[in-house]
Amino acid sequence: MGALVAARLRYRFLDTGAMYRAVTWAALQRGVDVHDGAALVRLTDGLRIDVRLGEGDAIEPTGVVVDGMDVTAHLREQEVEDSVSLVSRVEGVRAALVRIQRALAAAGRVVMAGRDVGSVVLPDADLKVYLDASREVRARRREEQLRAAGERPDFAALLAELARRDGIDSSRAVSPLTAAPGAVIIETDDLTLEEVVARILERAS
Repeated sequence: MGALVAARLRYRFLDTGAMYRAVTWAALQRGVDVHDGAALVRLTDGLRIDVRLGEGDAIEPTGVVVDGMDVTAHLREQEVEDSVSLVSRVEGVRAALVRIQRALAAAGRVVMAGRDVGSVVLPDADLKVYLDASREVRARRREEQLRAAGERPDFAALLAELARRDGIDSSRAVSPLTAAPGAVIIETDDLTLEEVVARILERAS
């Protein structure tokens, strides 16, 4: 969605979630306890994270390199899926990655997607959009993405994972999932991808 909007505007695109997934992958690889906030902050502060905006395939359009290793292909692994919300709720981890995200935004025009972009990362953005959809619709869309990539996802598992992550993200003390003040709210359940993109582009013009 965001990558398509960026392409139409000829802007760069950043999915901030890819960065949290990259830190989660690094933690799992290095044996860092994803329930240990202090250890996760130390890990994040010590990582060299490079982001390739607008690159990658349709499943992961933002590429991430950690300490010289391209980890993009690992960002959707099940272990990462299971732990990313635990990592992303840690204040020090979010602070470190928000600094990188703001630096990337300052480098030029960008469409940035993430659960706290409008509320925390870029509260003064020219346009803030909050896309909403029922959990079932979101799970179905994710299932279609994965099938298009040649995978065989389990819809029930996708639905359960969304419910778990929504609960964590909505209740966390730091940067909880919420519509940012002044955001344009678009209910997308009954809209096609092209219709959502068109509505965003109308606001961006």
